[in-house]
Amino acid sequence: MKVTEHIVKASGKTLFSFEIIPPQKGSNIQDLYSNIDPLMEFNPPFIDVTTSREEYVYIDKGNGLFDRKITRMRPGTVGICASLQHKYDVDAIPHVLCGGFTKEETEYMLVDCHYLGIQNVMALRGDAMKHQRYFEPAKGGHNYASELVNQIHELNQGKYLNETIEGGDKSDFCIGVAGYPEKHLEAPSMDFDLKKLKEKVDAGADYIVTQMFFDNVSFFEFIKKIKEYGINVPVIPGIKPIAVKKHLQLLPQVFKIDLPEALVTEVEKCKSNSEVRRVGIEWAIQQSKELKEAGVPVLHYYSMGKSDNIKAIAQAVF
Repeated sequence: MKVTEHIVKASGKTLFSFEIIPPQKGSNIQDLYSNIDPLMEFNPPFIDVTTSREEYVYIDKGNGLFDRKITRMRPGTVGICASLQHKYDVDAIPHVLCGGFTKEETEYMLVDCHYLGIQNVMALRGDAMKHQRYFEPAKGGHNYASELVNQIHELNQGKYLNETIEGGDKSDFCIGVAGYPEKHLEAPSMDFDLKKLKEKVDAGADYIVTQMFFDNVSFFEFIKKIKEYGINVPVIPGIKPIAVKKHLQLLPQVFKIDLPEALVTEVEKCKSNSEVRRVGIEWAIQQSKELKEAGVPVLHYYSMGKSDNIKAIAQAVF
């Protein structure tokens, strides 16, 4: 079922969903299941599965020289989605990236998803590689998420790349995109970022999932602004509980987001990361309750491979 259909079916009830990261190459998928199992009691209608960018590794040749090879450390997104749908009878949503993929590779991935009965995809530009200062598309790939959305939308019309196929089978993907309550880190202004979001929606996006935020005021202001831009698709807030003290520096640095002073103060008082984890859970519970009271369609949690804190939040909210 499509995300938008789940939302309509819920008739105003706030749904629970979460996002997982594929295990590193060589790891057992059972570890992933062990973190998902405790969250299934909250009946998530869908689970997001991230896609990793390619990266360089250096292999010692044994003579003082190294070979530079390109690899993906967390492959298997589509396979994991198929596995989740089979094991849990839940809709799984693969993240489809511009970065690291040609348009043809994207089409192959989408065709695989269609064959597997996957009805939802999350279309993202993706980050720059670690050695890049700015994002660079793969040769023959997309520069912007709006272009990726358009390709998926075209496939939904039965239009394949570089050819017209008579009687070609049409996909019917529900397309999600990212939104940034505090603007994308590369956007020069909030208005510029909202224009880019409007381009994604106009290209065919069906719903928006926000980047993490820690102040609900930012989310409510974001909702007001996007409506002024004529964006009327469902918006799903993304929530991440702080778990370790270094998140005070790491999250603002990586995601260019602000942390409320009250949260910073409470985390700084903590003498251990277990105390930080409790503060993060309590903060996310209050965030979630307020958002649920405001009638958000779904509360979407970034689990980052661990589920104990997400479970504690869900127990208090759902």
